Order: sequence, then C-alpha cells, then structure tokens
Amino acid sequence: MLKTIKYLIGTTGPSGYGSKSTAEHVTDNCVDLQSCTAIITGATSGIGAETARVLAKRGARLVLPARNLKVAAKIKDQILSEFLDAKITIMHLDLSSLKSVRRFVSEFEELNLPLNLLINNAGKFSYDYGITEDGIETTFATNYLGHFLLTKLLLKKMMTTAKATGVQGRIVNVTSGIHTWFSGDLIRSLGQITRDKRHYDATRAYAISKLANVLHTKELACRLQMMEANVTVNCVHPGIVRTRLTRDREGFITDLVFFLTSKFLKTIPQAAATTCYVATHPNLRNVSGKYFADCNEASNSEIGCNRKEAARLWSFSEIMISTDFKPVFAPPTMA
Repeated sequence: MLKTIKYLIGTTGPSGYGSKSTAEHVTDNCVDLQSCTAIITGATSGIGAETARVLAKRGARLVLPARNLKVAAKIKDQILSEFLDAKITIMHLDLSSLKSVRRFVSEFEELNLPLNLLINNAGKFSYDYGITEDGIETTFATNYLGHFLLTKLLLKKMMTTAKATGVQGRIVNVTSGIHTWFSGDLIRSLGQITRDKRHYDATRAYAISKLANVLHTKELACRLQMMEANVTVNCVHPGIVRTRLTRDREGFITDLVFFLTSKFLKTIPQAAATTCYVATHPNLRNVSGKYFADCNEASNSEIGCNRKEAARLWSFSEIMISTDFKPVFAPPTMA
C-alpha cells in the first residue's frame, strides 16, 4: 500500500526522481550529447518518439530505424520543427525479420558513424497468433530476438566508439513489469505457443518476451564485464502508459480498462523518463546489469535474477539467430 501511495503522489527515490518525473526533467543535468550518436528502435510513436525528441533536444545525433519509413519521416519532421539543428537519420528495420536486422546493421556501418547509445525500445503486443519468416513466434521475435541480434551485431561498433572517445557506451533494454507475471520454463513455454496455436495467449507471450529482455540484460552485463568493455547495459520498466502498443485491439473494453486504471497511468513524457535517465545520467556511470523503474533501481523477479536461466536463454538465442537455424518450434507442414 505504501509503495502504491508513493507512486501515485510521485515521491522521489534515491536518484532524486520518481514516477512523476519527465524525460526532459531527468536530462536537465546530463552531459553534453553533441558528440553522441544514438540508435532508438520503436521511435515512431509513444515512448520511443518522446525519447528521440528529448535526446535531440540535448544535442544527440539520432538514427531512427523503422518498419514504416513514412511514419518515421513525420516524426523526424516534428522533431526538426522544434529543434532546427537536430541531426536525424531514418533507416528501414523490421525487427521481426533477422534478415532485415542484418541488412540494417550493414547499412548503418556504411554510414561510418560512431555509436554511443543503443535504446532497444520497440515493442509489440499481438492479440493474434503469428509466426515470422524465421519460424519464430512473432511477439518474441519482435520484442526480444530481433533486439538480441541487433545488439550483438552493433556491440563491436559500440566498444570501438567507447575506446576511441573515452565515453562509456550505454545499452538500454525497455522491458515491462509484466515480465514478473511469468514463471516456469521460458524456452519450453515459447515452444508451446509457437508449435500450437491453441497454447497461444497474448499476455503470456508478451510476458515471456519481456522476461527475455531482462535475462538478456543480465547475461550481457556479465559478458561485457569479462571483456572489460567500456559499455554498460541496463533494462527499464517505463510504467503503465497508453501507447500504440494496444493498436491491435482498440475498442470499448480497452477504453474501459484504461479508464479504470487511469490513476496509475503515466503521461508519455513521464513514461520516457526512466529510459532517458538510464541512457544519459552521469550518476549511472559503470552501473550495469540492473533493472530500473520510476528512475530508480528496482527489485526484479526471482527468475529475472537467475544467472543460469540468463545463460541458458543466451545459448538458445545464439542458435535461433544462426543463419542455418532450422525452426524447431515451427508447426508441422500440412500435406
């Protein structure tokens, strides 16, 4: 109860910020981002668009990957109308396609830009069952596996940039508190919802993908430490906010749910605050492998803290992104 009251009134935590803090507020004292290049996925709406706007305001060069380039161009124009000197590049990327991820990284490398920030923000909540061209359940592929491959392929660039500039690189994985709703064997459950449509549940699929984001953060932090890389990785829960994430199911029920929970909803500037805080605040130098909510380090689920599960998922993910991977979960071909 006390925790809920603190959330509702916006009580600040040890960081000096809380649930009512906005992305602009938490970046007021950030270091100059003029020499910083940031890739932000899912920046065509909602939290991602606000994150992009605020980082542009602070001087960062933005690379905005998007599946729909027309929508991305509108976001670019909106930011430029507010900040005339903003440096923004839009590029095509479909995170549900491993081929598209590889193509994006190849095209980004051709730009010969540094890379200081990677914000894995894009998310999908799909009410309908689907399998990608790679034979992977769509929500998991979009929210987690595409970002896993993207991060893996960009890591060398981030490490090189950090070494050349002396400025620590930061990776931010946007997860959700819903990841705590899942318990059990993640890989086995992924197999069930991929193999058989009857096992598919949208919320369960979303929770699995967001738990995978948390486990990815934990394992990657350990690997970065072992490599002595000047790059950190953390994950954030942005809070409850109505964004285009619910675009697959608009209507009376969705409207009613959001009305009943309205006191707990954040505005989009408030929801983007934790991402911007973790991506830019000087107090988080050398902080890695942590979970943040309301701009403060927060407690995680038991499975989300499990190093063995994190390492197991990593190994399984390496297999899934392999170019010769044969989908082990794909439904049997009908004659």
